[in-house]
Amino acid sequence: MSVGSQGVVFLLAIAMLATCALNSEARVTIENGLKTMVYLSPKITQHQGSVSNKYYYDIEFPKGHIAIKSFNAEVVDEAGNPVALHETYLHHWVVVRYYERIGIEDRKYKGNPGFLGSDQIIAGNAGICKHGLSQFFGLGSETRKTSTRVPDPYGIEVGNPLEVPSGYEEKWMLNIHAIDTRGTVDPMGCTECRCNLYNVTNDKYGRPIDPNYVGGLYCCYDEAQCQVKNGLESVKRNLYLKYTVKWVDWSDSIVPVKIFIFDVTDTWEKTGIHDCLIEYDVEQSTTGIATNDYTSSRRTSVRFPISGDVIYGVAHQHSGGIGSALYRKDGGVICSSKPIYGKGNDVGDEAGYIVGMSTCYPEPGSVKIAKGETLTLESNYSSEDSHIGVMGLFYILVAESTSESNYLVQVYEEELKVPIFSWGLAVFGLAICAAVLVAYHRRKQSEDGYQSIAT
Repeated sequence: MSVGSQGVVFLLAIAMLATCALNSEARVTIENGLKTMVYLSPKITQHQGSVSNKYYYDIEFPKGHIAIKSFNAEVVDEAGNPVALHETYLHHWVVVRYYERIGIEDRKYKGNPGFLGSDQIIAGNAGICKHGLSQFFGLGSETRKTSTRVPDPYGIEVGNPLEVPSGYEEKWMLNIHAIDTRGTVDPMGCTECRCNLYNVTNDKYGRPIDPNYVGGLYCCYDEAQCQVKNGLESVKRNLYLKYTVKWVDWSDSIVPVKIFIFDVTDTWEKTGIHDCLIEYDVEQSTTGIATNDYTSSRRTSVRFPISGDVIYGVAHQHSGGIGSALYRKDGGVICSSKPIYGKGNDVGDEAGYIVGMSTCYPEPGSVKIAKGETLTLESNYSSEDSHIGVMGLFYILVAESTSESNYLVQVYEEELKVPIFSWGLAVFGLAICAAVLVAYHRRKQSEDGYQSIAT
C-alpha cells in the first residue's frame, strides 16, 4: 500500500471514528425495566447572530407500545459538550407526534415549514389550544434544570396500534429554534427577537410586518440575522439538540395521562374559541418607582374538558418572567411554577437567563379537576424593563377519571347550570344550590376570584 493510500485510509478511519463517537449515545440502556435512549438531532449550522428555526420530520424515537417517563434535551457541540445560553440561546424546542400514510414518498410541504401535507395527520396533545401548540414535549432555555419525570404508576402512552388510523404509521417531528448571540450588539435583544436588531420588515413568507409589531417570532425566523459588532469575522459551527427519552413497555399496571397546554393569550373568554396567540409584550412600568411594584400580570380563563387528577405541572416563561400559576375559580392553587435564574457564566448557570422552572408533583388523587370547571391561568413578568415576544404557557398531566361519580359537584362557567350530585345527597340539593348561588354573587362583587402569586 502506498504512503498516499495509507493517508487516505487513515483519514477515513478518523472520519468513521468521529461518526461513531457522535452516534455512540444512540443505544438503549435498561435499569429496573426503565429504558433510556440518547439521540442527536440533525446538524444545526450557525454563525454569529444567525437564527435556526427548522422542522425535522421523522426523527429517531423509541418504537412500540410504550409509556414515556421523561423527555429531556440540551444543545451540544460536535464534541458533545453542552453549549452555554449566552452563546446559543435555545428559544424553544418542541416534539410533535403525527401519523403518515404508509408507503408514500416524502411529500411534506417544504415551502411552509411546520405544516404537513395531505398524507400526514397531526396527533397532538389533549388541548386546549385550537392550533399552534400541539406538541407532546417542549421547553426552552429552562430545559436543563426542569424536571420532566412522570411519576409511577403513570405514563404518557404512545405507540398504541389501536390509535393509529388504518394505513398510517406513527412518527415524530422536532422543531428547534436556536439563536446564536455570539458577537451581537444586544444579545438579550436578539433573544427577544426585536425587529430592529434583525432589520426585517417582512415575515418569512414575504408578507409585510405590522409597523406596531416591535418584536417576536415574526422577526427571528429561520436564517434571519441579528445585528453583530462591526468587523466581526464570521465563524461557523455545528450544533445538535441532544435529547434523552426514558420509557417502559406498556402494561395494564400503567395509568395513562393526558397532556394539556394552557396559554395565557387564549381568547376563549372573549370569543368562545381557543385561539392561542402564543406570544405577547410586557410594557415597561411608568408607576413602578412610586409603588415599588414592577409586576405585570396577564390572566385568562378556560373551561376544562375532562375530569381527572393532576399529577404534574410546569410553566414556560422567557427572561423577565417571575412566575405563573393555574387556579381554580374559587382561588385555590392547582399548581404554581417559578423560574430559576442563572447567576454565573457556567453552562446551566448563565446569569440573566432562565435555566429552570419549578414543577408540581401533587400526591396522587390530591388535586382533582372536574369536567367543565373554569380554571384561571396567570402569568407574571417584571415590568421594570419592557419585554418583547414573551410566552406564558402552562403544561399539566392529568389522569382522566374513569367515572364521573368520583365528583360530587361538576362546576360550570357563567351559565350556572345546576350542579349534579350523587343520588345519596339529593336530599340536600336545594340547600347546596342556594349556597353556590350566594358564593357566586359574592365572587362577582370582587374584581378577581384569586390571589396573585406575585404578592
